[in-house]
Amino acid sequence: MLMEVKNLTASYGNIEVLHGVDFNIERGEIVTLIGANGAGKTSILMSLARLVRPEAPVVSGGDILYDGKSILKTEPHTLVQNHLLALVPEGRHIFGNLTVEENLKIAAYPHHNKSDRAVIESEIRGMVYELFPRLTERRKQRGELLSGGEQQMLAVGRALMTGAAFIMLDEPSMGLAPKLMHEMFRALRQLNQEKNITILVVEQNAKVALEFAGRGYVLKTGEIIAGGTSEELIANPGVKKAYLGG
Repeated sequence: MLMEVKNLTASYGNIEVLHGVDFNIERGEIVTLIGANGAGKTSILMSLARLVRPEAPVVSGGDILYDGKSILKTEPHTLVQNHLLALVPEGRHIFGNLTVEENLKIAAYPHHNKSDRAVIESEIRGMVYELFPRLTERRKQRGELLSGGEQQMLAVGRALMTGAAFIMLDEPSMGLAPKLMHEMFRALRQLNQEKNITILVVEQNAKVALEFAGRGYVLKTGEIIAGGTSEELIANPGVKKAYLGG
């Protein structure tokens, strides 16, 4: 088991937003969390990434196990430096004043010496530009000048450059045209199949998410209310009615 979430509770101040959440992810899986806006999907991702910032919830109970060891007291930068996990946040949050290549190099520095220029550039070519050829053409362009789809590619590429074995994505298709959305999910599936990177994706488009993932969980007002293979969830009458328009 790569990730095991046990009875996780989390709050914003006095408001509890996660109420005893339980789920697990095997190494090499693609898993999705689906649910309506405000269900707590982003709160789960921020909790797993151990983010400590005003917009992140405070975990108040339960445990998060990574490879069988609790990471509740692990600092976010330690998770990244040890190649454990990386978060691609909603809204991308790239450095708009830096070029594509500079954004990617910054993500690589925590586990490289800045003198390892040749190694870093080789990783950028082999891990990012090969996956997203469009970024090769834009490599000297500032992030703020990229299209929404290109910025999302860059955000994923930046997560890859951390060397993380487990990547979490928050609404990766948001604002993307259908063609770019499918290109993004194709690239993510390729990463999973070729690099054995474990993926947890939060996605408002439940149909796309379930077609992409092997398993999923349904979250409602801070609680997991259903779980199973994608095929089982797609066939579930309640899930179909609430999230798939059926």
